[in-house]
Amino acid sequence: MILVGVAVAILTTMVLAVIRAVSGPSIYDRVLAANMFGTKTVLLLAVVSFIFGRTDFLDLALAYALINLVGVLAVLGFFESRLKAERGRVDE
Repeated sequence: MILVGVAVAILTTMVLAVIRAVSGPSIYDRVLAANMFGTKTVLLLAVVSFIFGRTDFLDLALAYALINLVGVLAVLGFFESRLKAERGRVDE
């Protein structure tokens, strides 16, 4: 029963992350909220794995965590290079 409460708490923080991603004032706030949503998804998969006794969900959670990390780094790298390009045009 405690694990169900934990799952509900994780779902609540996921909803808050979506709200932050939609209303974030800057792109970095939105990326951070998306990263938090991905991390909470990994936690939710782990909790669901324990609730149902399915250890194969833990493998999915680890794979999703790696995809989330690579995706966030790629998006931040893209925005960093775009920002550098915009600053280069302004300085000229």
